[in-house]
Amino acid sequence: MHNFKELKVWKAGIEISKVVFQLCKTLPPEEKYGLISQMIRSAISIPSNIAEGCGRKSNKELHHFLSIALGSSFELETQLIIAKEFNYINQEKLEDACTVITDIQKMLYGLQKSLNT
Repeated sequence: MHNFKELKVWKAGIEISKVVFQLCKTLPPEEKYGLISQMIRSAISIPSNIAEGCGRKSNKELHHFLSIALGSSFELETQLIIAKEFNYINQEKLEDACTVITDIQKMLYGLQKSLNT
């Protein structure tokens, strides 16, 4: 078992979740059950799956949950691009969020590689 609260990638996942919650407050109310819901679920999934994987018994299981977190990061990146395409967010907000997401993706890849599964 690993202490997820000490992982830089988990902390970054919490930060991107906070960013997404703030961004979603600016989206149109009609997106509440569409894009907003999906973005929040994807963002929350990143640190949640890191934490769940850290609570598992083997590195193989941790690797699996890190893969899910990685997938969620790509989902979130896509949803942010869609939000930009619909002019719900501007280019600067997209780039700022995507920079954090790219950092998370790199950290997840690195952590997976270090597990040697």
